[in-house]
Amino acid sequence: MKKIINKPEDVVHEMLKGLRDSRPDSIGWIPGKRIIYRKDPYLNKVGIISGSGSGHEPDQAFYVGRGMLDAACAGPVFAAPTLDAIAEATRLVDRDRGVLFLVKNYTGDRANFEMATDMLQFEGGPTVDTVIINDDVAVKDSTFTAGRRGVAGAIFIYKMIGAKSEEGANLDQLKKLAKEINDDVRTMGFAMKPCTTPDKGSPTFELGEDEVEVGVGLHGEPGRERTSYKRANIIIKELTDAVLSDLPFTRGNEVALMVNGLGGTPIGELYIAAGIIHDILKSNGIKVCSTYVNNYCTSLDMEGCSVTLLRLNEEYKRLLNAPVDIPIRYF
Repeated sequence: MKKIINKPEDVVHEMLKGLRDSRPDSIGWIPGKRIIYRKDPYLNKVGIISGSGSGHEPDQAFYVGRGMLDAACAGPVFAAPTLDAIAEATRLVDRDRGVLFLVKNYTGDRANFEMATDMLQFEGGPTVDTVIINDDVAVKDSTFTAGRRGVAGAIFIYKMIGAKSEEGANLDQLKKLAKEINDDVRTMGFAMKPCTTPDKGSPTFELGEDEVEVGVGLHGEPGRERTSYKRANIIIKELTDAVLSDLPFTRGNEVALMVNGLGGTPIGELYIAAGIIHDILKSNGIKVCSTYVNNYCTSLDMEGCSVTLLRLNEEYKRLLNAPVDIPIRYF
């Protein structure tokens, strides 16, 4: 394994240090707890926090900043953040209006955010609430979840809830909106090559030279099926059709499209996928109002991509276009 790392056990620490050092005026870092937080002064808003295992960057730490997350709690690679870190981040961002946790549906993440909530309630505050994100249509249950997984659709939720919180919406309003967005977003992905974790130094699962995993999870969990490799038109249509049929999206809908790389896919290939999806949506009478193509929610160096569609309304459009200042310039 050849990676730009020193010791495998230092990967997360050194990554977060590099993030802080790159944006010292706007990004703060608590090394012992692996917390990234925004340093710019803000008042009269609900705090927004997310967190999960590292290895999915830029999710979540790189989405901390004005207009998105106020703090992110990073765990070790593919492992949940600690409840102490979640509680400390909550106290840090609280402005006496409460804090909303946006948590992707993975068992370890949910458990630690729930325990942190209990701890804060026992201490008398801050007030917190949680929305569970589960946009993945691939499987009902998997290795890391009970129920659908949370994947790249979470990024749309961070963006829109972050924007709404900057407008002064209260905790109940933000929770309601986050649940509505979660109901309107769907994702499905596939892998052509597994990822390699720094500590293990070998692939997390095996794929044959001519195999792909359709519906793969962010940690390499099995998807709907393992099948033979097919050309782009076929596999991308399979993903898109699964997403379209699940909500379902219908003729006349307006959508935001995200083509998300899983970490090891060339950007040019992601744009090939984007063009195919645009043609599919046009043939279905669905209008694409905005397209996002990049690595948004990855699995280290996994090769493959996911397709996310968000059914839009006028408020969603406005919030997606609201100003944002985050370390990674994706919006």
